[in-house]
Order: sequence, then structure tokens, then C-alpha cells
Amino acid sequence: MSSFVLIGTILSFDAFLATIEFQTNPPVNGGPSLAVMPAHAIPCDLKIGRKVYVVKHEKQEIPTITCAKDSETSAD
Repeated sequence: MSSFVLIGTILSFDAFLATIEFQTNPPVNGGPSLAVMPAHAIPCDLKIGRKVYVVKHEKQEIPTITCAKDSETSAD
């Protein structure tokens, strides 16, 4: 069984795109990666510093994207 989890932090956004810094879980040698995603693909209110999770199991065609609750968002 194979799956992956990416933990992202929203760095910036506008009406169309969001820039997110992703870490793998568990962390690997490659360090963080940046992704520019369509804002509508993120199923929550966009906020700088909000955590976004991308989970993909080998049997899924499309990864699942979820967001941290407001209480889990960093206070930056």
C-alpha cells in the first residue's frame, strides 16, 4: 500500500491562484517545495499561514485536499 501526505502553508493568494509551500510527511532530504494552485481547488477560506493537507492513496485517481481548522492556523 502506498500513499503520500503533503503539508502546506499558504504563502500568498489572489482571486485565481494560491502559492503554497509544501513539506512531505515524514520530511525527506529534498526540503520544501512551492506550488501554485488554482484558488478554487482549495476547499476553505484562503488565509496567509493557513495549513493545507494533500493526501493521495494509490487507489485514488485524484488527491484529497483539506484545510486546517481556524484554531489550528498559525497566529503569524
